[in-house]
Amino acid sequence: MKCFVLNNILSASNVQFDPLHNICCVYDEKLPKMAAFKEILEFMKRLPIQKALKNQHNVFRSHIKCFLENATYNEESKVITSIVSLNGKDKEIVITEQLVREVFDFPDDENSPTKFLERMVKGCMLRMGYNGTLNSANYLKSCFSKPYKFFIHFVVHALSHRKGGYDVMRDYQMCMVTTLVLNKKYNFSKIVFHYMKENTTSGSKTWIYPRFVQMILDHAYPDLEKDENTDLLALYHMYNETLTVLARYHKNHPESTTKVEFIGFFKDKNYKDLDPVDHQKWRNEKEKKEKSYADELAILADFKETRNEWFLKEEKKKRSRKTTPKVQTEEGSSSQPKQKRQKKIVKTMLVDEPEEEEPEADLEGEHVRLSPESDRLLKALKESFETKKAAKEAGMEGDNEEESSSSSEEEIDENNVRKESRLI
Repeated sequence: MKCFVLNNILSASNVQFDPLHNICCVYDEKLPKMAAFKEILEFMKRLPIQKALKNQHNVFRSHIKCFLENATYNEESKVITSIVSLNGKDKEIVITEQLVREVFDFPDDENSPTKFLERMVKGCMLRMGYNGTLNSANYLKSCFSKPYKFFIHFVVHALSHRKGGYDVMRDYQMCMVTTLVLNKKYNFSKIVFHYMKENTTSGSKTWIYPRFVQMILDHAYPDLEKDENTDLLALYHMYNETLTVLARYHKNHPESTTKVEFIGFFKDKNYKDLDPVDHQKWRNEKEKKEKSYADELAILADFKETRNEWFLKEEKKKRSRKTTPKVQTEEGSSSQPKQKRQKKIVKTMLVDEPEEEEPEADLEGEHVRLSPESDRLLKALKESFETKKAAKEAGMEGDNEEESSSSSEEEIDENNVRKESRLI
């Protein structure tokens, strides 16, 4: 990784930029650590949202900054309007839900659903081998087996609006997961547009969906000036370090010893949505005869449906709770009393996955306010870069340089396993 990229991340102004948010999915089987997830790559490659998942689009600080500083949302017309600079002149950019749909090739339409019955979603989770608590406000990525964990990792990092606490999933993220596993229709475009709008209207100083915003800007104005030497913002796409941590489990949440079978679209490329209207079934009639279905029903007997609304209600609550304790930051749309919900969150929280409130940007400062996870990660990368640079300056070339590089990579890998334990 080039030094200017790291320095540039740390020197952008007045915002919190998270290089782990809105990253790309990588299917490179040449990565040594990819072996642990090889069995799921065939499925990943046939997902119908490849452009949003895989497009490693360069992101430029000046473009994103100009767009967000001038962005406004018109509630009546349902559009986001802003400007970009082209050859020294301001050009208008208008973003709609339909434009999001076109730019990212999302296979949805305005009538596609954005929520499913909670019972169906949790039934699908059980089929996927989820071993966490169902009556919880949070769903944990670490409660799935490695293949599904890999898949969910990219739903959370690439498609959601999350900027930290990446082990915890919200309702709409599990709806996205269920959609892709059961090959259902889902309005990805509306979700992405909604959070773009939220970033415009909430007064947040965090850059939401920087890769997506840049793709939209380049779609409208392909000839935007791009300076890769001083203006490039680097997103931390998948590397061996990420795969190493992703393959590990916390001692309090060990990997399940029960072998989980692939289901739905994972298993069969010709799989069709078996309940496209009512969205109540997660198994067909033949699959209901399997013993595991009886086990799922037994677990669901204690299930309590608590999700009465979807992400919009959750966002309204979040904006109104500026001084609430951190323990409440991930509360869902449950109608249960707050005190009970707090206890559940504490109970299901991983020791190495604390939920941290998004820090406010320092309006007087000169640096990016990174999330705690990203700050630790970037420091580790910068230390690695300095180590390699010092080795080269000391004349360690040829075979010696190769040995040093190998040693450094191992050191980075172990450092990131420790320092990134809160990331994956």
